[in-house]
Amino acid sequence: MPHLRCRAELYELDSEFLAARTAPAQVRSLVELRLASWGLAWLADDMTLIASELVTNAVVHGACGGRIRVRLRLEPASVLLAVWDPSERSPVRKRPLEAVLGDAAPDAEALSPEREDGTGGRGVPIVQALADECGVAPTADPVGKWVWARLSVASRRMPTGNQEERA
Repeated sequence: MPHLRCRAELYELDSEFLAARTAPAQVRSLVELRLASWGLAWLADDMTLIASELVTNAVVHGACGGRIRVRLRLEPASVLLAVWDPSERSPVRKRPLEAVLGDAAPDAEALSPEREDGTGGRGVPIVQALADECGVAPTADPVGKWVWARLSVASRRMPTGNQEERA
């Protein structure tokens, strides 16, 4: 199992993972379970999407087959998720794509492995849209960075009643 180390306390989860394609799914599951144990299951959709984006970035752009670390902490008025990787590069927000006449034309270079496929770079805007706060904190020992996002419990209302009843 790629999960290497886990220190779980009542209000914090601190885990280390191999930087593998399976890490985002493992982290999503842990985040969802921990939020439920804290009585905050209604935050799971936003927080698991944030976790997926941050962990995927760490695996693809930062850890290069090494290890990543994930912290989920319940704070007095919020939930903080932070992902560490050994890269010093900050996540990059790509410019929005613009449609240009001829975009749908065949492109002989489209299958080239060196070509950017345009599917990356969407994680930062997703995290910024969902989180109340987010940022990057470089680390010196070990070298790397924490990329973090915070969801305020107060700014999101707990759902009341059955969704079907409101429709």
